[in-house]
Amino acid sequence: MCTAASYRTKDLYFGRNLDYEFSYGDEVTITPRNYPFTFRRAGEMRTHYAMIGMAYVAEEYPLYYDAVNEKGLCIAGLNFVGNAACQSETDGKDNISVFELIPWLLGQCADLNEVRALLAKLNLVDIPFNVQLPTAKLHWLITDRTGSITVEAVADGLHVYENPVEVLTNNPPFPQQMAMLANYRALSPRTPKNTFAPGVDLPELSRGMGGIGLPGDLSSMSRFVKVAFTRGNSKSADDEMSSVSQFFHILGSVEQQRGCCELDDGKYEITLYTSCCNADTGVYYYTTYDNNQITAVSMHHEDLDGVALVHYPIIQKQNIFCQN
Repeated sequence: MCTAASYRTKDLYFGRNLDYEFSYGDEVTITPRNYPFTFRRAGEMRTHYAMIGMAYVAEEYPLYYDAVNEKGLCIAGLNFVGNAACQSETDGKDNISVFELIPWLLGQCADLNEVRALLAKLNLVDIPFNVQLPTAKLHWLITDRTGSITVEAVADGLHVYENPVEVLTNNPPFPQQMAMLANYRALSPRTPKNTFAPGVDLPELSRGMGGIGLPGDLSSMSRFVKVAFTRGNSKSADDEMSSVSQFFHILGSVEQQRGCCELDDGKYEITLYTSCCNADTGVYYYTTYDNNQITAVSMHHEDLDGVALVHYPIIQKQNIFCQN
């Protein structure tokens, strides 16, 4: 899977676009506090924080693409092919596989400080879920009420970066993504002054000229710049529905449309689903490529002290409100 953009806002909404195609078994999944997580090298976690997110469920195990726990900690995994690397198993470290990372952190951590403490002992290892599901090549955006960090496991080890723009796309590695933003430091939502040359009268031909030079292509590098600019300048009203609506508009600025990004196998990369979550209330919102009506699933409408996963199949058929 290829993730276009994930990010948080000051209102503690956390969201992402995920591209390419759904697999059979993808759904919004709620994991209650007493569902037993079994880790390949770290034993069993029988009790933990409850969580909700989009997951591929295999053998009744939630392989989360993104999730939020009941404490408001949020994680999304993004495609990082060509740079992601696991390490050999190491004594004295928590040897955790890539597919286990989201439940390992969300199950135990209430905030970024607790995440940082666990990451200091973490060793990501290449243990696939099964033969049909090899280890994914990912990096992660992790956020809470205080901010965001980016986590990347590469050949020379695990790196944790403070993320001041609170967005992430795929390649290149995060330091290079941040360095690229300096190329666009003059961009602004305001109409620019004419500083081209003394005595040259240049009229304002259009609104929005302060953003001239903002990338519009579908590469992950350009989408990082575009969503960082959009998120950084976005304004929203204070109520939840306005914030949710604005969030989907922000993510819409980097959507992929079918036919514009062709893959080697003749398929096309599209924005498969877009989601956000109010991490305070545990309400998870999503749309799909063929159904742009927002669907909401509330974690707290379920028994969070249960032992079984709660499954919500993705609504993919378009829902159109007929007004007359």
